[in-house]
Amino acid sequence: MKSVYEILRAKRDGKELSREEIAFLVAGVVSGEVPDYQAAAFLMAAVIRGLSTPEMAALTEAMRDSGDSWDLSDLAPVVDKHSTGGVGDKATLVLAPLVAAAGGRVGMMSGRGLGHTGGTLDKLAAIPGFRTDLDLPRVRRALTEVGAALFAQTDTVAPADRKLYALRDVTGTVESLGLIVASILSKKLASGTTGIVFDVKTGNGAFLKTVPESRALGRALVDTSRAAGREASGWITDMSRPLGRAVGNALEAEESILVLRNEGPPAVRELCLVLGADMLRFAEPALSEPDARRRLEEAFTSGKAAERFAKLVEFQGGDPRVVEDPSILPQPKSRIPAAAPRSGFVRSIQTEKMGFLSIDIGCGRRKREDDIDFAAGFLVEKTVGDRVEKGEPLAILCLGERPAPRPSFERELADLFEIGDEPAAPPALAIEKL
Repeated sequence: MKSVYEILRAKRDGKELSREEIAFLVAGVVSGEVPDYQAAAFLMAAVIRGLSTPEMAALTEAMRDSGDSWDLSDLAPVVDKHSTGGVGDKATLVLAPLVAAAGGRVGMMSGRGLGHTGGTLDKLAAIPGFRTDLDLPRVRRALTEVGAALFAQTDTVAPADRKLYALRDVTGTVESLGLIVASILSKKLASGTTGIVFDVKTGNGAFLKTVPESRALGRALVDTSRAAGREASGWITDMSRPLGRAVGNALEAEESILVLRNEGPPAVRELCLVLGADMLRFAEPALSEPDARRRLEEAFTSGKAAERFAKLVEFQGGDPRVVEDPSILPQPKSRIPAAAPRSGFVRSIQTEKMGFLSIDIGCGRRKREDDIDFAAGFLVEKTVGDRVEKGEPLAILCLGERPAPRPSFERELADLFEIGDEPAAPPALAIEKL
């Protein structure tokens, strides 16, 4: 077997690595024999040189086999959803209780923030007492008693991904189709779910900016999942604007609760109906798409979805009163409007930059050891297509424990909104089914 140095040189020079070489490298990452600086060098080479289909499959399998694989076959079907990440994307917090309330069984292994996108675990951590460090017996109990579980990757499930994921976040190596596929599927294939719906974001706020790029990733995810014996479908959805109104951990948790109470932004509700219908049909294959959607809508309007979320929060150690009283969540200490510099119509929003600005106020991490300010974030008051008058708020800057990092930070936020004289039609939310 070549040394790690020789493997890195080969990848640097554009050569295809063998399955054995990739397995050797991944095993070294897990054991600690491959230090972070060499693992980061491999990640950068993979981004710059790309990964072939055989390399991508080998990396996925090596990461999956680096730890335990959970067997939930006696509870099957267990369905899941994965989003490639976006700004304000809080759909997981809605989908798990929604689909469970409609009759499905939902197990979602989620992650923390990556790059400019927020992480589901950070949003859940804003709920007082909520624990995501569930082991397999606890997940099995949640699936049996609640019908849903939202949990973090354990130390023993795909540990190679946990290490590489953290390095990708801080080394500029997020945007790689091969690394994304291997990261997602190594966890999904190890966590015991039988059906997966992929929400592949596209637009200026997504990791992949164009529909063809997103389609390529979505097809790779769906096809590889099916080849591994899982039910799978995918949607390309818009991320050229934040999803909903809230950006930031406690703000997004609150907005999720409002959606579950049938009071939140229509865009978040609609996305959850689109993705949730596929999830529910994996749970009950005889259901038609219209019937699945009707059942989900009934879970919203009847209050069952919100009730199921309260049950989920309580099971996982959180305060279930948060569903009735979201003010229990961390609250901003100040709210500063980002005023429109002129009248007109919002034509576009620099969504990725908004994600990075949110990190500046504590919504995410630039380094692995950074702390999160759960109360911080933005409230987006105007979106693409809206009319705005000069001086009217385009967004609200919400500050928690930390002051604004720079003077007139709210002006930087306002500058992300392009205002023109003519109205702009907002893009479709659900662009294409894969």
